[in-house]
Amino acid sequence: AMDETETLQKLYDLLEAKGFETRMEGLALLLDLCKNSPKLIATNIVQIFDYFVLRISDTHKKVKQMALDVLAEIIVILEDAMNPVIIRLVEGITRNLNSKDPRVHATAVNALEESIAHLDKVSLMKEFSHQWSQLSGQALLDVTERITELVEEVHARSPEVVQRYALPVLWSLLENKALPVRSANVRMVVTRLASALYEVMGTKLK
Repeated sequence: AMDETETLQKLYDLLEAKGFETRMEGLALLLDLCKNSPKLIATNIVQIFDYFVLRISDTHKKVKQMALDVLAEIIVILEDAMNPVIIRLVEGITRNLNSKDPRVHATAVNALEESIAHLDKVSLMKEFSHQWSQLSGQALLDVTERITELVEEVHARSPEVVQRYALPVLWSLLENKALPVRSANVRMVVTRLASALYEVMGTKLK
């Protein structure tokens, strides 16, 4: 227990260090601990995220990119153990979807995909929907596409979740004739969401 306490304290110290290279060492240690002591990380995931979430929005691009890469790997390893931090996880990822750095955007999208593959889909749809209203630009489209991906599976488990969380997104998209997104993909993204909802709801969608 003493060893574990010291290990966690070392991790926290590295993650909040002043030097960006030291913070990156902290991220490498976190990934290493996830691979070799997953139970330790899972048990302390809420406290660890207090420190880790700051690196997802780090001012240094290299740290931010590495944090998103590490997050994607952690999601694969820990899966359901990430449930207590799913809200902060989604917030951290979506905050980087509008990054002008293509590498940061790509790592954020990858973390988003791993979330859908390994985390609870009902919880994700709820959180994506909550975050959606605060998004703009490319992030708005990225998250809408992920909601579309979740529709079929979530509807099979909880039709009411789709109606409560995915439908308002479609209505908002349809009502807003001047979406704050400069992209030719808007129409295609909206059409895919509408089609996915029609697939599971049929004429109920009306």
